Amino acid sequence: MSALACERGIPVVHSPAACLDYGAELGIVVAFGRIISADVLAKLEMVNVHFSLLPRWRGAAPVERAILAGDPTTGVCLMRVEEGLDTGGVYRSAETPIGAAETSQQLTQRLATLGAALLVEALDTGLGDPRPQEGEATYAAKIAPDDLRLDWNRPTSELSRVVRLGRAWTVWRGQRLLVHATEAASGQGEPGTVSGDKVYTGDGAIRLVEVQPQGKHVMDGAAWLRGVRPVAGEAFDVSNEADTPRSTGGVTVGHADG
Repeated sequence: MSALACERGIPVVHSPAACLDYGAELGIVVAFGRIISADVLAKLEMVNVHFSLLPRWRGAAPVERAILAGDPTTGVCLMRVEEGLDTGGVYRSAETPIGAAETSQQLTQRLATLGAALLVEALDTGLGDPRPQEGEATYAAKIAPDDLRLDWNRPTSELSRVVRLGRAWTVWRGQRLLVHATEAASGQGEPGTVSGDKVYTGDGAIRLVEVQPQGKHVMDGAAWLRGVRPVAGEAFDVSNEADTPRSTGGVTVGHADG
């Protein structure tokens, strides 16, 4: 984006305060991730294209948190930037359903298109007066590695939502395994245990569709299982303790660091 701006003669700066030197009439913020100081906002009005229906999911990871929570819908708000964290009034908003299998990347792309349309409409017709946010505020904290760790004790639906965020991981024989795609399967057993091409969860089973062993390329989940040849009762890590090996069905399974 900065390269395109330079090609078109648009100055590129790296702090909100630097924008004040160019005579801008309006600042537009998208996924900036930092609080803009009050002295800058006093001199330059700014609007933010935020990927949630405020005040739900203020903060850094609204798309991911909406998926993790199992929200049926989300949306985009064009809001006034204040010194607080996504607390400003809303000029315009648009709602959209979240697809049952939609990934965070796919949803973000859709919301970006929706938000761009809102922004262009506002620039064409004028912002108008913002309306105050109404309802209970929730906060979308950044996604940490532990948020992406698959806890096989959890229900299949919850595990599927973690996978949809991207970079979901588990531990197999002491090494991390990234899980890129899954599908629900039938069956019931000890959570984390492998049975054929399935892994048992807290309330059923899940089939590994695409995985990525540590240091290798993405591959078909069934092909990976054929390669590792799980023994009867062998299981993925289901513990919160990353450094303590456990024994399952006579097979010791190590844990990855961190």
